[in-house]
Amino acid sequence: MRIVVALGGNALLKRGQPLTAQAQRENIKIAAQALAKIAENNELIITHGNGPQVGLLALQGNAYKPDELYPLDVLGAETEGMIGYMIEQEMGNFVPFERPLATLLTMVEVDPKDPAFSHPTKFIGPVYEEAEAKKLAKDNHWSIKPDGQKWRRVVASPLPKRIFEIRPIRWLLEKNTIVIASGGGGIPTMYDADSHLKGVEAVIDKDLSSELLARELGADLYIMATDAEAVFLDWDTPEQRGIKCVSPIDLANYEFAAGSMGPKVSAACQFAEKTGKTAAIGSLEDLEQIVAGTAGTRVSKLVGDMESY
Repeated sequence: MRIVVALGGNALLKRGQPLTAQAQRENIKIAAQALAKIAENNELIITHGNGPQVGLLALQGNAYKPDELYPLDVLGAETEGMIGYMIEQEMGNFVPFERPLATLLTMVEVDPKDPAFSHPTKFIGPVYEEAEAKKLAKDNHWSIKPDGQKWRRVVASPLPKRIFEIRPIRWLLEKNTIVIASGGGGIPTMYDADSHLKGVEAVIDKDLSSELLARELGADLYIMATDAEAVFLDWDTPEQRGIKCVSPIDLANYEFAAGSMGPKVSAACQFAEKTGKTAAIGSLEDLEQIVAGTAGTRVSKLVGDMESY
């Protein structure tokens, strides 16, 4: 099969861990082991989040003068290279030497009129206590919002329209390459009034961008690997239950948290509805079982009544 796996942020950095290269490498090593197993007999495309990493680079930029700060599109490109390098290197320790790997910087077009630019919602960077977050927001002209018990910076998250590097990704897959692409949702770009392509101060949602990538590549299976075993209804209540399989129409009838499971459910429904193929959401540790259809939540138009675990 041709499989796209979108690694959640927990695959790179667990909540509360320090933003160090060593912490990220240890987590990526675990992810690489799981990914290598499903790469044996399948074509594999890997995408990943970059929220903490792009936020860290933005903080490092505070050492510069205000007019010297690097914009988010450039920082996004830097994280694609950094994280892609780590994934590529660790994957190389688990797959045969003859199996090529490649990280591709990926530009993704967005609409300059996207309403997301007026309502920033995408969390980036580390978490803060409320007082510290408000001071940083004032000093750096940030938008901030609560994230659980903490506060974080938020930026615009426009919808992805087009993946510019889709052709070279296809060429690499034809040579049996494991491709790491569209990291962090891709590098946000748009055409200005003079039809010149330029970068944008935004972060594209990884799950929606990965869905577009999976759809345009004709993937047989689109997996969003997260820290949850499945999609749960009535989460954190005595009645909570995991969904085993469900149709996109039925799943769309339920609401999920906008900052966590919501985008994944939307991406899964969109992929299943538009392609007639299967999207899945589940734990990175269960990746082999998710591919086999025995773990996680599977979303498909072929499903009748919803099944729970």
